[in-house]
Amino acid sequence: MPPGPQDRTLLAAALICGYAMVIGFTDNYVRVIAQDHGLWQFHLTRTLMAMALLGLAVPLFGLRLRPVNARAVLARSVIHGLAMVIYFGALAFLPVAIVAAGLFTAPIFVLLISRFGYGHPIGPVRILAVAVGFIGVILVLGPSALSGASLAAVLPVLAGALYALGNVATREWCPEESAETLVAGFFGMLGLFGALGMIALTVAPLVVPAGTEGFLLRGYVAPNTAFLWWTFVQAAGSLLGVAMMIRAYQITDAGRASVIEYVILPASAFWSWLLWGEVLAPLAVAGMALIVLAGSMIALGARAARQPSPQG
Repeated sequence: MPPGPQDRTLLAAALICGYAMVIGFTDNYVRVIAQDHGLWQFHLTRTLMAMALLGLAVPLFGLRLRPVNARAVLARSVIHGLAMVIYFGALAFLPVAIVAAGLFTAPIFVLLISRFGYGHPIGPVRILAVAVGFIGVILVLGPSALSGASLAAVLPVLAGALYALGNVATREWCPEESAETLVAGFFGMLGLFGALGMIALTVAPLVVPAGTEGFLLRGYVAPNTAFLWWTFVQAAGSLLGVAMMIRAYQITDAGRASVIEYVILPASAFWSWLLWGEVLAPLAVAGMALIVLAGSMIALGARAARQPSPQG
């Protein structure tokens, strides 16, 4: 049997940290986009911009967009695209804290899928790291993450399960695909969903609240300068960030990568503080510490496992 892809957890951790810092910055400006424009127009416009940038990068860097396994890439793109649509859709009628807490159940699902779907062993350290990281998420989100839950709260958990399946698929289904191929598939699917949403809202327009509350219900709006600029920043930043995240999932086990991905919460909080002056409560800071601890347990454990013994 041929050996599987080489596992490089420390490099994956560095890539995910870079992804978190980039995405944490760009996502902080979604609130600016959401003031006057809609989610579906944002997804479609961002995809068009991202594809244009990717098209320019192909000849410059010799990138390969042709998939090795087109069906696997399509399936992964649909899964990750649906996860993001459900996640943002749930924001229309659930508090952000509950939605975020649901999505960040993904590492739990990664472990379950890896163990029962693919037979990968999961040691006690990794199980403990997931538990520590998830407790950290709950502390960051605060008591509101545990209150007001209803049957509708199943939707963010479903998003977390789909996100986890997509992350497992990155390594299990698409190990030979280039990062740029998977990025193109991901953005292409989100752009398709954005176009379908805009068509639906054009055929059957809804009453749209003003400001950010109308983000999910708003159809086409003539783009202003702020929308075009920050959507371009999103497109460029997302191309870089998602490429780093995809590469990380290709070179290490999905269970390890998914725990390290918790770092996006402190990264987003850092940018929120730097850009908007938003300060975290002490409970949230304690949660950040647990999140960092969880990622460190995974990364350092992987490094120790690769160290040769003194007798070796």
